[in-house]
Formats: sequence, structure tokens, C-alpha cells
Amino acid sequence: MVLAGPEVTTAKGAAARARPRGRRHTAVRLALMAVPVAFFGVFFGYPVAAIVGRGLRDGGRWQLGRAVETLTDPGVLDVLWFTAWQAAASTVLTLAIALPGAYVFARFDFPGKEILRAVVVVPFVLPTVVVGSAFLALLGRGGMLDDLWGFRLDTTVWAILLAHVFFNYAVVVRTVGGLWCQLDPRQEEAARVLGASRFAAWRRVTLPALAPSVGAAALMVFLFTFTSFGAVQILGGPRYATLEVEIYRQTAQLLDLPTAAVLTLVQFAAVAAVLALHAWSVRRRESALALVDPARTARRPQGPGQWALLAGVLAVVAVLILLPLGVLIERSLAAPGGHGFTFYRALQSAAGSGGTFLVAPLEAVWNSLQYAAAATAIALVIGVLAAAALTRRAGRLLRGFDALLMLPLGTSAVTVGFGFLIALDEPPLDLRSSWLLVPLAQALVGVPFVVRTMLPVLRAVDERLREAAAVLGAPPLRAWREVDLPLVRRALLVAAGFAFAVSLGEFGATVFIARPDTPTLPVAVARFLGRAGALNYGQAMALSTILMLLCAGALLALERFAPRVTGAPADRPGGF
Repeated sequence: MVLAGPEVTTAKGAAARARPRGRRHTAVRLALMAVPVAFFGVFFGYPVAAIVGRGLRDGGRWQLGRAVETLTDPGVLDVLWFTAWQAAASTVLTLAIALPGAYVFARFDFPGKEILRAVVVVPFVLPTVVVGSAFLALLGRGGMLDDLWGFRLDTTVWAILLAHVFFNYAVVVRTVGGLWCQLDPRQEEAARVLGASRFAAWRRVTLPALAPSVGAAALMVFLFTFTSFGAVQILGGPRYATLEVEIYRQTAQLLDLPTAAVLTLVQFAAVAAVLALHAWSVRRRESALALVDPARTARRPQGPGQWALLAGVLAVVAVLILLPLGVLIERSLAAPGGHGFTFYRALQSAAGSGGTFLVAPLEAVWNSLQYAAAATAIALVIGVLAAAALTRRAGRLLRGFDALLMLPLGTSAVTVGFGFLIALDEPPLDLRSSWLLVPLAQALVGVPFVVRTMLPVLRAVDERLREAAAVLGAPPLRAWREVDLPLVRRALLVAAGFAFAVSLGEFGATVFIARPDTPTLPVAVARFLGRAGALNYGQAMALSTILMLLCAGALLALERFAPRVTGAPADRPGGF
């Protein structure tokens, strides 16, 4: 149709108004990006570049020949291959086991649900050395399987894969289930009314809506298992090594910084490629969704099939999650003279640590809580700004930003920790004596969780609601407060809980920068495990149990007091 007269004037006027509005939106996104970009540039990019430069530069010249030599080494190629395929296998296995759990926690209502939902997150924050020890007690020589059936899985890849599922089960349940519980079930019911089978309705309606969350969960699981360290080192023995294990060996044991730097760059490049692919695929799957109060979507199981699914998920949680945690608690109470609180009482004084600590080991609890609270505040500010900038599709300047935010999860914690010591030791960034050094390092790991938790929900908010608020004269801040905040408050608290939990359990970078007089719980556990003797081992298990209970308590409180979504778009006719 050809426009003429007043219609042409109206079209031109609309286009003229759209251009400054688009430029204004782009300017707002760039302003939101400024703080996260500066944060990651100073506290991630600069330290990593400093340690890599220290390893690959000698006398002012780059040792590029060392990179070729390292990458053609057959042993290194074997490490690269094992790292990639075990990460892929761990991701597939975790999704297969955890997706039914995500559905059960999102759609079913049953006694003890809140407690179990908090408990399944606990393994994610436990130090890997502790989890490795617990799995050895189950799967290794003299463990439960060995005692009962003479069957062992230690030093096999199956032990590594099971430990990875143990760690990452909560990632899928919380990331996918957090969105699943807010999807309006009436959309799937409408498809069934129109003749679709239950599976066809789920595949055509629910699965496309969940695809961004499933992709985000798979990405995080792959990154965590690709950079796996403690579980592989303890359960795999000398036969298996990931890139992270090899970087640690080259750095701490062989003092070969050039080889470690090359491997760090390889790991960095591989993670960057995966993140770029994920960012591209997510943009192709995004769509606005109708979100409702999670309390309206959960109901008691109906029929034998749903009850069997609930029973199966509870059995998986009992065997995969609760059994190793039970072993951990039992070992913290198994004193030489019989079960009791001997190891816990020994934590109250520095003398009981046998010279391992300058202060009472129990002070590590207070230190960890302070550091985690500060790290959570930093991660929320940086993560929410970044997620808000990424909410709408943007131009080329923002296309790699999403992937950039995830890079700390795929970079060697050894590299980051050493980089902090090397790079942040001169004015104006001389932070070696500052207590902020630890929460800054922990926040680097917390920010990706905030972004990945907030982004699917923010992008699911119907854009027309924001536009309606703008038409009614609401400025951007008020529109966000009135439209977005009521829908994302629960996701914001879930993000805060995740950031707090991972900060409590962060070990890789913290072990290099925590001061001797202010140890964190994971650092204290590692120090006890590094010393021989039943008392040291028992105190390590006692501190690990305290860490587990702190995490479970925080997450349980979050589940209980998190506000429910009100005024969701689906409350109005047509889902708008």
C-alpha cells in the first residue's frame, strides 16, 4: 500500500520519534555496562593478563616457541581431550538426572519441599577437597561399597562423573526450576484442549519457554566440570587430569610458569568459544513469557505416574545428595573415644589446631560470613546492572558482553589468585593489606550467577508492559520499579542466595589471598586436611559440617521469606 498525504507525515513523524528513543535506549544500556566492564577489567582482566605475561615474557621478549612446544606435547593433548569429553559427559548426565528434579520442585507441592530445595544446593558450596573425601568414603578402598559388596569406583571416571552430578544437581534444579515454577500452566493446558498429547504440549509449549534456562544451566555445568580440580585430583588419582589440575601441577609443584600460562590461555580460549556459541544460540531462542505466582503452579501429585516421579526424585536426592552429606556429618562426630563433639570443642582455641592457625579455627565462621555478605552485595550491584543492560537485544558493542561476564567461571582459580597478588600490589590498586581483596575475588564468581538467574526472568517480561508505563508518563526508573521489580523480586533473592552460597564455599582464589589471621571456612578446612592426624581430619570435617549447615540455613530462610510474584502479566486477560 502506498502512503500519501497525512499518512506520510504520520509515518515520518513516528520514525523520527523512534530514532532518538532508540539512541536513548542504547545510551542507557552503555551506561549500565560501564560499571560491570570497569569491574571485570580491573579485577579480572588485569590480574589474569599480569600472571600470563609473567609466564610468557622473558627479558622483555615473548616466548612464543614455548606455546608451540606445549601444545604439541602428547601428554598435554591427552589432558585436553579428557577435559573436554568428561565435561560433556558430566553435563549430559547432570541434565538427565536433574531435569526431573527441576520439574518436581517447580510443579509439585509436598511436605518438606522447602527444606529439600535448600539441602540440594549445599553440595554446590562445599570445598571440593571435602566432597572428594566424602566420596572416597563411599566409593573408595574401605568405603561403603567396598565393605558391603567388595566393589570400588575410586580412580575411575565414574567416580568423577558422579561427583560432578553431586556438585551441579542444584544448578539445574535452581536455574531451570526457578523459571519453570513461574510459567503459566494454562498455556500447556490450552494445547491439550486443542488435541495435543501431554508430551506434545510440553514439547511445543513449555520446552521452548524453558530453552534459555536449560541452555544457561548446561553452560554453567559444562564450565564447572571443564575447570574441575578437586574432584578430579582426589577421585581420579594420577590417571586422570583436567586442564585445571595440570595448571596447578605446573604452577605449584613444578614451578613451570610458561607451561602453566600456555594452558591458562588454552582454557581461556576454549571457554570463550563456548560462551560465544551460547550467547548466539540464546538470542535465537528468546521470547516473552506469561509469568505467574509460583504458589499457583505447585500442586499435590495426581495419579500413580506423578507419585512415582516424586518418589524417584526423592530417591535420587537421598542417594546422591543426602548420603554423602550424612557421611560428612558422621565423620565430624566420629572421635577416637566414640561419637561426640570432641572435634567441635577443639575448634574453640588456636591451641587445639596444633599450630595450624594463629587464631581459634572457629573464627573462620565469622570471617566467612563477613566476606560472603560483602561479596554478595558487590555481585548484586554488578550483576543486576549487567543483566539490565542485556535485557533487550542490542547492537554489536553488547554482543560479547554476556559471554564476558561468564569468563571468571572458566578461568583457572590458581591464575586469578596469583594474578591478584602480582597485579594489585602497587598504588593506586595496592590492596594486599585490604580486607576487600577476598570479597572482590569471591564476587567475580558470584556475578555470573546473578546474571544467569536474573536474565531469563527479565527477558521474559513482556516489553509491552514497559512501553505502556512509558506512554503513561513513567520515567525509566519508575517503570522498572512498577513493572519489572514485582516480577523479578523472587529471582533477585534467589540470585542473592546463590551469590552468598558460592562466596561461602569459594576456595581456589581465596586460598592465595586470605590473611593467616582471618582464614575463611574452606581455607581452614584445606589447612586441616593438609596436616596428618585424626584430630586435624576430624576438625576439617567439623568445619565442613558447619559450612554445610550455614549454607542450608541461609537457603532455607530464602525459600521461606522470598516474596511471591504479584500482579503478573498472566493475571490479565490474554496474558498481557
